Amino acid sequence: MAKNQRKGSAPLRPASSAARPSRSIAPGWISSNWSGYAISGKKNAYRQISAYWVVPQVKPSKQDRFSSAWIGIDGFENPFLIQTGTEHDTINGKTVYYPWWEILPAPETRINRPVSPGDLIFAQIRKLPNRKWLILLRNKTKGWTFKTIQTYAGPAATAEWVMEAPSIGSEITTLANYGKIRFYSGKINRRSANLKPSNRGIMVQQGRIVSTPSLPNKTKNGFYVAYGSRLPKPPRCKR
Repeated sequence: MAKNQRKGSAPLRPASSAARPSRSIAPGWISSNWSGYAISGKKNAYRQISAYWVVPQVKPSKQDRFSSAWIGIDGFENPFLIQTGTEHDTINGKTVYYPWWEILPAPETRINRPVSPGDLIFAQIRKLPNRKWLILLRNKTKGWTFKTIQTYAGPAATAEWVMEAPSIGSEITTLANYGKIRFYSGKINRRSANLKPSNRGIMVQQGRIVSTPSLPNKTKNGFYVAYGSRLPKPPRCKR
């Protein structure tokens, strides 16, 4: 990756419907850079989003590959996006992990805190008065909390819990093999996310499915996302 290239997220980019799984439960949407769950509503529908996840362990590869787990508001049906999450990459055969936050169109801002596979992460984004928003990321395993207050003027009309293949410059990267990740205790506006199968989206790169979310758990606030095309079972735990 060249030093002058900007790395970060991008709004959802649709992918060809030809890659829909024929023997599985059909997703609600298909993307070349996102997989996970996204909900949509009217302008200013979403004032707060949160979730937990455990940092996955990526497999090293000769080719550089990238993955980001995050929560965010907007970006699903519009070009705006405020988000925070963790990065899990393999670069020059070595794995790289770090936390970050981002407000499009700016690139990601790395958070100078340690992150390792297996760490339990809590993330929250919350609207404050005067177009200010609180971005919070907490590593409950290592015991640190990061907070920043930023100006954001997006429509707040969609909300997401996502595993992404981030972009470098204008190009979507190849997704790293992250194995499987579980998002849980997802909330929107301080209430359970109430996720539906129709909110679920898969990632397709070069004509094949590379990232697949499960159906929601019984409490409709959590799910797995797994590398590859196989549909994972929903989490059994109620959190």
